[in-house]
Amino acid sequence: MAKKNKRLLITTGGGDCPGLNAVIRGLCKRAQHEGGWTILGSVEAYTGVLKDPIEVVELTNEKIAGIHVKGGTILRSTTKGGPFTWPVLNPDGTWVAVDRSDELIKRLKDLKIDAVVSIGGDGSQKISQKLFEKGVNIVGVPKTIDNDLSSTDFSFGFQTAVQIATDSFDKIVTTSESHNRVIIIEVMGRNAGWIALYTAVAGGAEVCLIPEIPYDINEVVRRIENRYVNGRGFANIVVAEGARPVEGTVVARKSDETGYENLRLGGIAHQLTHQMKGAGCKADIREAVLGHVQRGGSPNAFDRVLALQFGVKAFEMVLAKEFGKLVTYKNNDIVTVPIKNAIAKYNYVNPKSYLVKAAKGLGISFGN
Repeated sequence: MAKKNKRLLITTGGGDCPGLNAVIRGLCKRAQHEGGWTILGSVEAYTGVLKDPIEVVELTNEKIAGIHVKGGTILRSTTKGGPFTWPVLNPDGTWVAVDRSDELIKRLKDLKIDAVVSIGGDGSQKISQKLFEKGVNIVGVPKTIDNDLSSTDFSFGFQTAVQIATDSFDKIVTTSESHNRVIIIEVMGRNAGWIALYTAVAGGAEVCLIPEIPYDINEVVRRIENRYVNGRGFANIVVAEGARPVEGTVVARKSDETGYENLRLGGIAHQLTHQMKGAGCKADIREAVLGHVQRGGSPNAFDRVLALQFGVKAFEMVLAKEFGKLVTYKNNDIVTVPIKNAIAKYNYVNPKSYLVKAAKGLGISFGN
């Protein structure tokens, strides 16, 4: 009698980023090599399992062919809701969040799922930990362009986001120089300044403002004014979306989207212009908000290699029954850590790190 195939489900949750498809392909190719497994994908994270009818697809060799070079995720993603906070519309038009985790687990059993691999960032892995505690055989793969998971030296997508931001910075240098302007480049990162810091160093920014080092607007203006002689000169500032002044708060607002729990950051570049003008800066200032272009496009070579390794390792963790763990990249090696440890601490930029010290040595001001 033939042995029945085991079944593994992949989910991609949270914001998309370059490399998601490479993880999927790496896992599926390793499973094909092993044999005896059927790999399925839930569309839009756990939404696919919780929808009626269920939206789960088999990830055949035809479906994963060549996807490692493509951005986004063939399974699509969502940043709204989740099995523990599923948005439900009341008859009166209001929304309420309900816990559908037990129903999710039952549906996974009905689908005869032996293990789940969750590819996602901090929020997705918090869900993974809760599901693991409820008995789900789950493995996590870290995903975020923000590089804010402390368990891994890098998460895939980060290097590509930095490359996109740096390419944009290089283009902006020529226009700011041509017009004797200051151009403020706002990048993503939420509460961590990794993208901003790497972009500032790679591009040669005059000023880099990150959440971990609150800035003094007078110091920013002083540094910019040093770039001008007889009204001529130019400067480029890189600012993380979560940056804030010494006496001030992050520019953010509560989302009005149902099921979206995070604050919506953005707008610091425009606020910084007003602050600089208010502090007496006479330079002609413009802003460039890069936004979601940092999430798009093909992953670069580093992120492809990292993501493919993560996919292979995630499947091997399932084989070894290393559930409740996250695959990570540490000291140029692929290792694992408990998910609960990975989500316990946020990966902020250390203001005393050598990269910050090197940036200062290059003449970059952090506005402090």
